[in-house]
Amino acid sequence: MNDILEYKGYCATVNFNAEEEFFNGKVIGINDLVSFEGETAKELKQAFYEAVDDYLKTCEELNKEPDKTYKGVFNVRIPSDLHRKAAIVAATKNVTLNDFVKTAIDTLLNNLKNDRMLTQ
Repeated sequence: MNDILEYKGYCATVNFNAEEEFFNGKVIGINDLVSFEGETAKELKQAFYEAVDDYLKTCEELNKEPDKTYKGVFNVRIPSDLHRKAAIVAATKNVTLNDFVKTAIDTLLNNLKNDRMLTQ
């Protein structure tokens, strides 16, 4: 499982390259590619902070919105049997399939947050 760094509301995934012996990371939730690296966890964290600050400064200079815009709509491909089971459970609970899926995602995210596996 990757760890997640957070700074100024931006999150980044973190990986360790055992062969080359360095850490690298990538800011997520934005339209641009912003990556960083370091030889130690401390260097990686500092590089992340600097990358976010530089990204925000660059966006400001370009008069560009830095955050990715989420519409709240996305397609999910699941096996037909899982789709059928979810539709049946939703119907028995007298909710739409959309509301059932929203609740399932929200429940999982809250559980992950409570397990300290998710920062936001």
